[in-house]
Amino acid sequence: MKKDQKDKIEFIFDYLKELYPNPKTELDYSTDFQLLVAVILSAQTTDKQVNKVTKNLFKKTKKPEDILIMGFEKFKKTISSVNYFNGKAKHIYETAKKLVEIWKIPDDLIELQKLPGVWIKTAKVILHVLYDMPFIAVDTHVHRVSNRLWLVKTNEPEKTSELLEKIVPDKYKPIAHHSLILFGRYLCKARNPMCDECGLKSICKYYKGLKK
Repeated sequence: MKKDQKDKIEFIFDYLKELYPNPKTELDYSTDFQLLVAVILSAQTTDKQVNKVTKNLFKKTKKPEDILIMGFEKFKKTISSVNYFNGKAKHIYETAKKLVEIWKIPDDLIELQKLPGVWIKTAKVILHVLYDMPFIAVDTHVHRVSNRLWLVKTNEPEKTSELLEKIVPDKYKPIAHHSLILFGRYLCKARNPMCDECGLKSICKYYKGLKK
């Protein structure tokens, strides 16, 4: 990696660390299983909406067995206000069955993806949050911000994830995923980003495009 790229990465993540000293997920949960459920539900759905749904759900479901006791139809109805709830309900219910058998959420990227409804992004989020693994899961916010700041130049979030994990120094990996999400969610928004308040506008492709 060239020195100017290294310097830029340091500049970006030093700024993000200043903005978000202790970034963490905005999904509400109290058990490992609840986190897994919340992350699956959050696909194509805002964290805010997921938290509305899980506020009452998580009072009764703290472990996989609780979902099975509730029953599929009742569970599906409970999550019906999230996008794609039919598919998510099936996946979570089947995952609950598997977790009852294996007792623990896997701490391996490949094994975790064997659970229904757990794709690579979901798996990386879970491993990062629960097991402090140095993965950088990429959602729409992380993908947008990473391309705007010239960290990567990709069209696919999964490719963005692979590249970020290669170029971001280990010292920043504990904060990278969530700080990029928060930055994209509240400052570097898809529409009407708050460029004038941003300390990274000097290296931002989007900002420079606006000024042309």
